[in-house]
Amino acid sequence: MPSKIKQDHSRFREIIRGKIKENLRKYIQKGEMIGKKGKDLITIPVPSIDIPHFRYGHKEQGGVGQGDGAPGTVLGPGAVEQDGKGKAGQGEGQHGLEVDLSLDELAEILGEELELPRIESKGKKNLTSPKVKYSGVHNTGPESLRHFKRTYKQALRRSIASGTYNPKRPIIVPTREDKRYRSWRVTALPQSNAVVIYMMDVSGSMGDEQKEIVRIESFWIDTWLRSNYKGLETRYIIHDAVAREVDRETFFHTRESGGTMISSAYKLCKEMMVADYDTGSWNIYPFHFSDGDNWSADDTRACVTLLKNEVLPKVNQFAYGQVESPYGSGQFIKDLREAFEDVENVALSEIANKDAIYQSIKDFLGKGS
Repeated sequence: MPSKIKQDHSRFREIIRGKIKENLRKYIQKGEMIGKKGKDLITIPVPSIDIPHFRYGHKEQGGVGQGDGAPGTVLGPGAVEQDGKGKAGQGEGQHGLEVDLSLDELAEILGEELELPRIESKGKKNLTSPKVKYSGVHNTGPESLRHFKRTYKQALRRSIASGTYNPKRPIIVPTREDKRYRSWRVTALPQSNAVVIYMMDVSGSMGDEQKEIVRIESFWIDTWLRSNYKGLETRYIIHDAVAREVDRETFFHTRESGGTMISSAYKLCKEMMVADYDTGSWNIYPFHFSDGDNWSADDTRACVTLLKNEVLPKVNQFAYGQVESPYGSGQFIKDLREAFEDVENVALSEIANKDAIYQSIKDFLGKGS
């Protein structure tokens, strides 16, 4: 029976995965879904699934099945005889279901549907974390680590060898000498860490709609990268004519005005990498979002120089997402395409609206850098 239940549960999980993959594009656009995220789980509404289940009645004395029943007896607890005067309803009942999915499962589905390659990380030799590995069985140890199966086997062997075992009354009482305990050793587990440095233009032309697109897309980027790395840090930089580091809440809710000097963000990003992230150990992913309206052609040239000489040689991938705005010129992505047309660790994407987030994620992560 347990085996059958496991098979049914496994089959049901496969159905759930199929439903999520069918509707993944729709889920990716939903910002409110991100708000339901717990520490390790996220809740996804999956439509049109019926789950078979048992429904148990209350334990009662008498009635049909427990004694005599009369014609017309109402079956079930709390049931009331009705005269049949109610009105019939129209339409089909709702069978919506909210499914809790781990972020690892969500990342796996994202990778399968978008055909994202596994990321080739660097720095595995330089970063380690301790890991407890149960490696054997000892005669002594704490009771919390007692190996019950091994203990029983040892007691059974002793009982048979001593001639006290009775097959008709097979009671086995372990002695102190029979007890076996799990033993462990601590090993250094190679680990690769990554940092994502998010940069965003917060000048007056980047409105709430544009920031919401960045918020949703950054959630999916984080979800995928966390599935590839044991540790993931995130840092946030906002800029208009000047750049500064902020926390996540400030990053997505700051509204400023004034001009835009993108080079200020790239300078701060470079300083952050030099100060905190050794490129031999860390996998570094800068993501920059803007509406593409820079202060001047001179500042754009400064950005290209910074990227070529200071940023790109040290990072796994630099990604620029241009969020469409009615106020932005959109020129910056054209300049980047011209400067980095054949550079492998540069990913560029135009994001017209929420519908475009799906393709943008593939533009950024499809290289598996």
